[in-house]
Amino acid sequence: MKNVFKILGVFILLFTAFSLTSCNNDDDPADNDFFAGTYKGSISYKDNDNDIATDNGEVFVTKIASGTKYNFKFSNGIPDLNGLEFQKQGDNTLVMVNSNALVYVRIDNNELKMLYTADGKTWRANCTR
Repeated sequence: MKNVFKILGVFILLFTAFSLTSCNNDDDPADNDFFAGTYKGSISYKDNDNDIATDNGEVFVTKIASGTKYNFKFSNGIPDLNGLEFQKQGDNTLVMVNSNALVYVRIDNNELKMLYTADGKTWRANCTR
């Protein structure tokens, strides 16, 4: 039983190492089955109790298993956005499904642009990789 756990542990370690080394700035969120990337720049969040803004923030973006949904993890105590659904537009750009005047999220290999308003809360991002 210990040998099974050792082998499984080595497999998980190798898979993790391969996954982390394969992520770089050339990764394209529109064309990869799995995507993880950090975008840096201006981010903000506002609700009834909070008003957070910084020009040196980070947003860690991951593509989740569905293939069309993404999670956005913000720095500086800004709440995360999870499960936002996207559609491919053009060769390398993703635009959020049902974008409108209060909801606009656009992501590509180099840029993240976001204005997302829901339930009296507003997230903004103007970041690059």
